[in-house]
Amino acid sequence: MTSGLTLDGMAALFGAMALLAAVPSVSVLIVSARAAAAGFAHGALAAAGIVAADILFILLALFGLALAAEAMGEAFHWLRYAAALWLLWLAIGLLRADAARPAEAAPPRPTMLSSFMAGFLLTLGDQKAILFYLGFLPAFLDLAAITARDALIVVLIAVVAVGGVKLAWAFAAARAGGFAGPRLARGLNRAAAALLAAVALWLAVAGSASL
Repeated sequence: MTSGLTLDGMAALFGAMALLAAVPSVSVLIVSARAAAAGFAHGALAAAGIVAADILFILLALFGLALAAEAMGEAFHWLRYAAALWLLWLAIGLLRADAARPAEAAPPRPTMLSSFMAGFLLTLGDQKAILFYLGFLPAFLDLAAITARDALIVVLIAVVAVGGVKLAWAFAAARAGGFAGPRLARGLNRAAAALLAAVALWLAVAGSASL
């Protein structure tokens, strides 16, 4: 059976997702705040909510892009250019952003459900997330050959990569009661910006090659 995802693509996708998940952001802040205020379990549930929303966005992006590739045919490369510009804009935004600051402490004694929903609704309400995956995933998958198995693999990669990193943040916050220092935050931002810029360049080159 033809697959749209190679072993190299899986490894690259895992590394990219893990790096981007580690960048200090609002999602990391909510995980850290819940863990610091109410314990690791609450941070873990917030992380689970974030991953659940990411899975929804990934599935929408994968099958939406597959349908677009089939419908647009050779003109699909123009969508690659749009995606490249979007990712480049995100990279510039990361470079310009100040190091994230700790969020205010979570309300006392949050419920388990509220911690999960905090992560889920926070990510679900981020309209840029779906646009991010629309621009990000074509660099790692052959959309013309995407299968249900490929989609499942991408979901599992997201669960392990994104979920694992967010759990690490939750554990660190629960133990230390704090957030990443500005030096670490700047380093992660720069690394993620470089990754996004590289993916944008790859998409632009791939679009040019298909002309």
